[in-house]
Amino acid sequence: MNNWTRRKPILPPGEGSADALPPSLSWPQLMAMGVGAIIGTGILTLIGVGVDRAGPAVLISFAIAGAVCACAALAYAELSAMMPAAGSAYSYSYAGLGEAFAWIVGWSLILEYSLVVSTVAVGWSGYASPLLMSVGFPEALTHGPELGGLINLPAVGIIAVVAGLLLLGTRESARINSVLVVVKIVTLLLFVGYTLPHFDAANFEPFMPFGYTAQVGSDGVQRGVMAAAAIIFFAFYGFDAISTAAEETKRPARDLPIAIIGSMTVCTLIYMLVAATAVGAISFTRFADSPEPLALILRSIGQGGIAQIVATTAVVALPTVLLAFLYGQSRIFLAMARDGFLPQRLARISARGTPTRITLLTAAIVAVLAGLLPIGKVAALANAGTLIAFTAVGLCLLVLRRRAPDIPRPFRIRAVWLVGLGTIGGCFYLFLSLPAETLLWCLVWNLIGLGLYSAYGQRRSAVGRLGIDA
Repeated sequence: MNNWTRRKPILPPGEGSADALPPSLSWPQLMAMGVGAIIGTGILTLIGVGVDRAGPAVLISFAIAGAVCACAALAYAELSAMMPAAGSAYSYSYAGLGEAFAWIVGWSLILEYSLVVSTVAVGWSGYASPLLMSVGFPEALTHGPELGGLINLPAVGIIAVVAGLLLLGTRESARINSVLVVVKIVTLLLFVGYTLPHFDAANFEPFMPFGYTAQVGSDGVQRGVMAAAAIIFFAFYGFDAISTAAEETKRPARDLPIAIIGSMTVCTLIYMLVAATAVGAISFTRFADSPEPLALILRSIGQGGIAQIVATTAVVALPTVLLAFLYGQSRIFLAMARDGFLPQRLARISARGTPTRITLLTAAIVAVLAGLLPIGKVAALANAGTLIAFTAVGLCLLVLRRRAPDIPRPFRIRAVWLVGLGTIGGCFYLFLSLPAETLLWCLVWNLIGLGLYSAYGQRRSAVGRLGIDA
């Protein structure tokens, strides 16, 4: 059992891998990465799903999901400044909770990042495919076998483009990402500006038509404020991708906390503003569960031209989500390869300072998911994987405060027990609010993960082979 609980020592900043990634990012690029990851399909599509589940009380759902993520963001800020390593929650769990916990967290992060990248790529394809088919692109190449096609080639293509940007270099891809994030924010502010004159407080009545707790309705759909919050949570996470850039950050002690907390603050304000103006503009029943709620609202108030701009922006700006999550997953794979859980030759760094082999492997995995598999049926599992990772980060925060109180913490949270327990309790509550089918598949995924660790992982562990248990 000692193999399962062995821990990786916490190294001082700058004493990590000998083949470390070169530091090239500062807080503006990191914040752009966080905002780019957070603001994506969530606000463009999930506002419709949210009002279908909670009605106008979706504002409370956004606030609850945002509050839980705010606690998690503070925990990430302390741990990332303390341990500026590429592995994010996986690395924190290895140092604080033990190897088996780290494996499960890494396994959960693989689930989160792979499904997010694949889902967003398929969503991007949904916007781009009509444009491609208008110039003669075969329809059979715009859908996977699940929908009667051969392969979702646009989804595979956009993953290849983003992977190519990452291979160019971290600094170069960060610059392109920053420009696209500005475009995305300006578009959302444009939506607010055009809908605000149509705001009518009467559209908020009844405010909570489906109650607070998650309950299954006659149509088999879970509704209520908490049911919506569990789904809307998808719209908030992404700031954790910032922590995977810790090794490539110029001044991690300063830049990581600023970027993590700053991106969460900016995105929460934007979400609440967009949600309030959306519900206030027209009755929520008119855009509930719409696949393009913002564009529908704009058309309903006679702003078809602005609606087209919003739809076009989705095609242009959604790749920022792909870039942040594909980047994050490649860095988590990199950390796991260094620790022996993946072939260590994959961890080699190219002359451009990027983990080329890991990036190509990551892109290949998510391209297969997006191009061929029924991603829509398992996308909700990304929420479960994220909640597991966030819970582990909250637990690591508290455990390391007790186990290693004297280790320097460049960013130190006050009210640490409130933040830690808020992260753990909030994530656990949201986890239980997920559909039963999602929870079942999450259990299956983690049982597979534990089986792989028992049969393969614990024997390959670099910590175990080198005898450097903390």
